[in-house]
Amino acid sequence: MNPHTMPDTTPPTAAHDIALPTEHLPDGDDFLMWPPCLQSHGYRNVDRLFATRVIARGTPRELVRGQEVQVQVPVGGHALSLGQFMDRNNVAGLLVMRDAAVVLERYGLGLRADERWSTMSTVKSMTAMLVGAAVGDGAIADIADPVTHYLPQLAGSVYDGVTVQQLMTMSSGVRWSEEYGDRDSDVNRYSRSLAGKVPGGVLQLMRGLQRAEPAGTTWRYNTGDTYLLGALVCAATAMPLATYMSQRIWQPCGMEFDAYYTLESDDGTEIGGSRAGMALRDIGRFAQLVLNDGVTSQGERVLPQGWVDAAATPAFALPDESQRSPHRRTLGLVAYGYSWWLDNDGGMWALGHCGQRIYIHRRERLAVVQLAVYPEPQYASAREPDRDAQLASLIRALRRAS
Repeated sequence: MNPHTMPDTTPPTAAHDIALPTEHLPDGDDFLMWPPCLQSHGYRNVDRLFATRVIARGTPRELVRGQEVQVQVPVGGHALSLGQFMDRNNVAGLLVMRDAAVVLERYGLGLRADERWSTMSTVKSMTAMLVGAAVGDGAIADIADPVTHYLPQLAGSVYDGVTVQQLMTMSSGVRWSEEYGDRDSDVNRYSRSLAGKVPGGVLQLMRGLQRAEPAGTTWRYNTGDTYLLGALVCAATAMPLATYMSQRIWQPCGMEFDAYYTLESDDGTEIGGSRAGMALRDIGRFAQLVLNDGVTSQGERVLPQGWVDAAATPAFALPDESQRSPHRRTLGLVAYGYSWWLDNDGGMWALGHCGQRIYIHRRERLAVVQLAVYPEPQYASAREPDRDAQLASLIRALRRAS
């Protein structure tokens, strides 16, 4: 060795340091604050970011298909084609059913028919329908029962005296902040607990909340309430929520694909109010169950007679928050039922964060499902279109179409 040359002391490369192809997924901690490019990738990969439990399908049944509806979307004095509507509104999936038949099915942003997309809060409306199934099965005796009858671990908390019905109608009276852009809001603390897969973390968060108003007096949107609603159904039926959804809705309705609920932790309790994963056509099958008053296409009654009517009956008028929640004004939403939003013209809506929408008009036998990527407010430009206004315009055009 040259005496003036330093010896090479670099250790040999370890196997785990070899540069191998590796896929990067978005940070689950910021799930509610992603920019659109991460949303469109992450929304189809929720099951790779969070703990989940499968909602197992049974024997799939083909959907009836009718003649494709021909429709344009009036916007600002112009008529958009469906393709232009999807491009302008970042639509990943669009399904229209009329008279129990598919009349339109479109995919965008690379979404495939067999991929599950995040439901966001549209699953709140689905979980509330499971309450009806549990009532019909006798697992829940009465929706006037106190929550603590089924979840005794909430005794001594702010949920003392709150009823099952009050959870469904967002009238628990509990103080809760649903500000997605505030990292310290209750909903983001809840979201970080899910990303961290903290056992019992959500329940601990809910137990520590304070009261804002007397229970049953005021409507206040609260994703945490629907977590408790799902946990209550689990306790009442003595089975995981995903299993109950599979047995009472997914299998009887002949869903085509397995779905999933997100869990609070590995092998933990399902999150009944957000970020489940479902394929577009199966969401359409769920909408058809609602259109059929809780009866499957095979004639099996899944929900008690009158349950859908009760769910679609206004429990609370929505407060005037048009500036804070413009979609409520744009979509004509005026009231809230059993975890369903109600408009002023007979429509039922399941609404999910950033453009996930289920619209059901029972009298007209029409259902519309949209999966989309609406930018978070901090990423929206001054030239953003009013996407819900354009969706409402599409629905009006579909209602006029024969």
